Order: sequence, then C-alpha cells, then structure tokens
Amino acid sequence: MDVDSDRSEPPRVAAPLVRPADRGLLFDEFEPGHAVASGWRRVREADVAAFAELSGDDNPLHLDEAFARGTTFRRRIAHGLLVESVASGLAWRTGVFDDTLVAIQEMRLRYVAPVGLEDEVRTVLEVLEREPEPGPRRGWVRLAANVYNRAGDAVIRGEWVVLVHRRLPAARRRKDATP
Repeated sequence: MDVDSDRSEPPRVAAPLVRPADRGLLFDEFEPGHAVASGWRRVREADVAAFAELSGDDNPLHLDEAFARGTTFRRRIAHGLLVESVASGLAWRTGVFDDTLVAIQEMRLRYVAPVGLEDEVRTVLEVLEREPEPGPRRGWVRLAANVYNRAGDAVIRGEWVVLVHRRLPAARRRKDATP
C-alpha cells in the first residue's frame, strides 16, 4: 500500500486476519499482505470537547463554529490526534492484538483530509513486514495503519511498528486451558 497516496480505496480484505474463534494473533500469524478493517465509529461533538479538555488544545477550529466557517475547512473539524486515538481504539477492537500485543514502538502519521463532527471513520491495518528481532519470545510487525471516511477517502495515512508475542503469554495459556 502506498503510504504517500492521499486518496484510494481501502485494501480488499480477502483473507481476514482474525478468525472468530481465535482472537489475538501471534507474530507468525501476521502474514504480509493480509489486511483487516475495523468497524465504523462516529466522531461526535462530545469527543471533540473531551479531547480539547484533556489535551489542552482549545484551537477554535475545533470548538468555535463561527470561527471555523471562516477557515478553508468551512466547518469545525476534529483534532488530528483525536482521530488517530479513535483509530487506535478501532484497531484494538478488531481483536488481532488480544493478549498478544506487547507495545507500540512507532507511529508515523500523515493527515491527508479533515474529519468533521459527525463524520464516521474506520481503521484498516495491512501487514507490511515482520522483523524477528528482538528475540525468541517476541517480534516486530510493521503495519500500514490507514484511516478512511465513509466516502472511502483516506483521512490519515500511517505506519505502525508493534511488538507482539511469538507464543501465548502464560496468563492466556492458563485461561485457554480451563474447561
């Protein structure tokens, strides 16, 4: 997937990463080329207000309708980092990281289109490559992590590098072993 392209359709999810009975993918199950799409989430007025309060970013472009009408966007838009936070939550809800994600090492983002209040977004993750380091228990997975609106336009183009387990953590093995 071309991270520098501003507008394109999300990849076709022909081989979903998540199998309903097997949530949480291990390192070797992240196959390059496979993709998974999240469900949709609406960005609401309350989300923008809460994010402004939490972050301290009270830019009138996000909070003042009269001001925003006078900008190139002609409307209030959500904070870019709010949309990326929503994207992260949507990625989590796909289930691919359940009990297997150790850490996010890196997020590279490019904001390519605004997200207005009441717009809906979804996250599409595509496996780009796997790096077997740092060792026998975990490995790095590089993902295209793009966010799309309902029209199919990219609003954020990104890449994430995540650290995932190679085998189930002990707590999950115990939980899976109980009848």
